[in-house]
Amino acid sequence: MSTMAVPDIAVAPVDEGFWTRSRKVGLTLLALGLLSAVLFGALATDQQARFTLSDDAAGAALEINGTIGAILFGIITIAAGAALLAGVPKRWFLPVLGVGLVAFVLSFLCWQVSAAPTGQNFMPLVNIIRGTFILALPLIFGALAGVLCERSGVVNVAIEGQLLMGAFSGALFGSISGSVWVGLVAAAIGGAFISLLLAVFAIRYLVDQVVMGIVLNLLAVGVTGFLYERLMQTDAAKYNSAPRFSNWEIPLLKDIPVLGPALFRGNIFLYLGLLLVLVIHIGLFRTRWGLRTRSVGEHPIAADTLGVKVLRVRYRNVLLAGVVAGIGGASYTLALYSFTKNMIGGKGFIALAALIFGRWNPTGALLAALFFGFADQLATYLGAINSVIPSQFLAMLPYLATILAVAGLVGRVRAPAADGKPYIKG
Repeated sequence: MSTMAVPDIAVAPVDEGFWTRSRKVGLTLLALGLLSAVLFGALATDQQARFTLSDDAAGAALEINGTIGAILFGIITIAAGAALLAGVPKRWFLPVLGVGLVAFVLSFLCWQVSAAPTGQNFMPLVNIIRGTFILALPLIFGALAGVLCERSGVVNVAIEGQLLMGAFSGALFGSISGSVWVGLVAAAIGGAFISLLLAVFAIRYLVDQVVMGIVLNLLAVGVTGFLYERLMQTDAAKYNSAPRFSNWEIPLLKDIPVLGPALFRGNIFLYLGLLLVLVIHIGLFRTRWGLRTRSVGEHPIAADTLGVKVLRVRYRNVLLAGVVAGIGGASYTLALYSFTKNMIGGKGFIALAALIFGRWNPTGALLAALFFGFADQLATYLGAINSVIPSQFLAMLPYLATILAVAGLVGRVRAPAADGKPYIKG
């Protein structure tokens, strides 16, 4: 007879009364709108805030007076907050919230761009979009790795370690072989190695999955740090000079205004990341494999009764998640940088937040990753135009966005019912 180590516990619905989540978010949005209309409007200047449709100051641009723009978008934010506070149908919650948040960001940008030094009061949209996707890439791969694991019932806190091991393996073996493809395969194997340890200890030996994930993160930091000091630092030319994937331009699509230069003149990791989102989404919700994966993550006893090999599905998906995350780690060392100690810098945990923010859905995870990537790119842009905001705060911006998104915007979400619950087949 099959049993589950931790039984499901029915939770009674909570009566929120008047202060529903929608109204609480509306009140917050209303306060942000007042802040932007009053404070940002006062700090903005009468210079034109230019949003160029290129990657520099040249060419066509969308322009608006800094003060007028800051106040106008602040008023739009206030209107969105007031609508949520008054109570809107549930289906309108996310669209209204999205309009309010975008308006708040635009109000902030009108202040920052108009107040920038002369010659720097422009925002190149192509560069911003391209940077957003580049910075979001490891988050996209990491969040997809989380989807594959947690939809199968295994908590994946080891995304950080999988990304780091992928980055290290790609740099090391890419450098030794002189081939980006060897480096890419090595990165996938490196991520799968961390996943294999997670699978064996969590599925076979029933070790607490969260604790195991943290241990594996520390293991990856230790192993890669040790080998970096012993090999890469002593002979960087041999062990830390991997070749880089060049950009691939897609005919016709590359000529689309703004989006073409930003998205369709990228490297293999950009195209592969977007393709994997599509493939995994279709696989999860349109194929037999996806049905079995979701059944194992929701009710493994029922799945076992119907002949699904629960443990086999979990092993396979956890290993596949490691491959995906390892490739995500390689997006650092085979496209952008040389390897350095602990170079992932917490991106694995942000990917975990993107997974939750995206409600364990590949498309939702993509959008959440882009949100965090934009916060990261915005911090870089504000530093480049000598923003009055302290650089320390700008460095915190992606992590603050993560906290606010998960704690304040996502609300109550339900993970797969068997997520984190060991399954013992009698």
